[in-house]
Amino acid sequence: QVQLVESGGGLVQAGGSLRLSCAASGRTFSTSATAWLRQAPGKEREFVAAVSSGGNTLYADSVKGRFTISRDNDRNTVYLQMDSLKPEDTAIYYCAQRRFYSVSSSRTDDYSYWGQGTQVTVSS
Repeated sequence: QVQLVESGGGLVQAGGSLRLSCAASGRTFSTSATAWLRQAPGKEREFVAAVSSGGNTLYADSVKGRFTISRDNDRNTVYLQMDSLKPEDTAIYYCAQRRFYSVSSSRTDDYSYWGQGTQVTVSS
């Protein structure tokens, strides 16, 4: 069984930075693609960024150049460094992992395991 626990959310002013962490349990972490997705009030959950087991990254156009995803397989942790934050980045951010697949995907339905989410609020 895989468990994902997010941390690092909070309130920040526009232009500021936050780093989210996702701590994973389970033996399959190093061989599975992991992603960050977000859901703003009244909107559908959307893809933000993903990293494959080999470290290849994939980003949504809206965050490209501002967010950086990385993974530390020794610590079973995935990070999301968020810079130049905008009010439209306000959302609950979820960590999610694919089951059996090492390749990243931007499709929400491709992720089988989910954390409880962490709130990110960007004030203008």
